Amino acid sequence: MADIKRINSIKNRLSSAVIHNDTAYLSGQVPWDAQNESIEDQTLDVLTKIDQTLADAGTSKDKLLSATIWLTHMEDFDAFNTVWDRWIPEGCEPSRATVGAPLAQLKNHEFRIEIAVIAAI
Repeated sequence: MADIKRINSIKNRLSSAVIHNDTAYLSGQVPWDAQNESIEDQTLDVLTKIDQTLADAGTSKDKLLSATIWLTHMEDFDAFNTVWDRWIPEGCEPSRATVGAPLAQLKNHEFRIEIAVIAAI
């Protein structure tokens, strides 16, 4: 039986990433500071968090297998893709789904995006 490694766990809630069988599963990432930020700024913030969490798991964006993106406003799709296209290395495009959905909100923060990814190690 393969070991399971959990990264940055919050008791009884979630882990930033879980590693099993040379695969890293990242939880959904939202921006650090979503107060009055554009979709481009929020996307860049989330992708920076994903880069760091992938590094913590011993992998990187060039090994992405899949990505699930949730947008609060589907009219942000093109602006999101502009940032995503600059971030993802050519030839390393994961399978991907983008969904319009309401996102959890915190006081004074409007999350417009959340991204979860799975990567090989």
